[in-house]
Amino acid sequence: MKTKKYLFILITILLTMNNESYSQDKLRFNDLTKAESEVINSKGTERPFTGKYTKTKEQGTYLCKKCGAALYHSADKFDSECGWPSFDDEIKGAVSRFPDPDGMRTEIECASCGAHLGHVFIGEHLTSKSVRHCVNSVSLDFVPAILPAGQYGTAMFAGGCFWGVEYFLQKAPGVVSVVSGYSGGHVKNPSYREVCTGTTGHAETVRVVYDPSKTSYEKLVRLFLEIHDPTQAGGQGPDIGDQYRSEIFYMNDEQKKIGESCINILKGKGYKVVTSVTQASEFYPAEAYHQDYYFNNGKVPYCHAFVKRF
Repeated sequence: MKTKKYLFILITILLTMNNESYSQDKLRFNDLTKAESEVINSKGTERPFTGKYTKTKEQGTYLCKKCGAALYHSADKFDSECGWPSFDDEIKGAVSRFPDPDGMRTEIECASCGAHLGHVFIGEHLTSKSVRHCVNSVSLDFVPAILPAGQYGTAMFAGGCFWGVEYFLQKAPGVVSVVSGYSGGHVKNPSYREVCTGTTGHAETVRVVYDPSKTSYEKLVRLFLEIHDPTQAGGQGPDIGDQYRSEIFYMNDEQKKIGESCINILKGKGYKVVTSVTQASEFYPAEAYHQDYYFNNGKVPYCHAFVKRF
């Protein structure tokens, strides 16, 4: 009898642990392109003056491209004219330092995942702190919000006009930033006018950064599938065209599984879902007047509304 009792207790503990593990947001390393991997994993260096963040002056936080850890605040960024983004301080505990094998320089890595960032130089007197973190742009992501130390997740969704998708996701608990933009196409740095032609291949997309201690990727996917009509093909509401398609852009295999699972749940309930699940590609922020559109104009979405489906 004692053996059966102990076996029952063991099974209960294992099931509890499994449920707790499943309920937590599973932050996996983001997929990297070949060029990104050569720098981040193989400790390469991008060519000077080619990085997207070299001259960026917008207020916000720079995250690790690989794991989403907050690394630098924009207040510590300065123009060193060296050809790479430069910072004279890091978020406490976010960056690790190691001597290069030749002993000539000091390498800096993400303390959370070991991603190669670049090198740090001391004593140049370029700022009052006399420190320069010389960082590769491809090692970074940027979030237009001041975030504390920690690891953050990224999600990308397209579901019609990005104004409405942005509106509902910005209000969701645990979301720290939503940026409207374009993704999934073949034209570099497209304009709104170009995307509206329907010939660039891009969809109006939102890029969401969230705090995994307060929400999960699955919750965001479910909300996304409830604030637009995932059964409408070729547009959303009165907005017709491929740029208004319904699509989940996944950052890693775990996100892909979650996206497909949520869609299958809806299909099991009889919904003829047309939402596609696609590996994320380059995201291009939209023009400034598209950001926070409904919040700035005091209006409400015209073709997005919450409909309980799960």
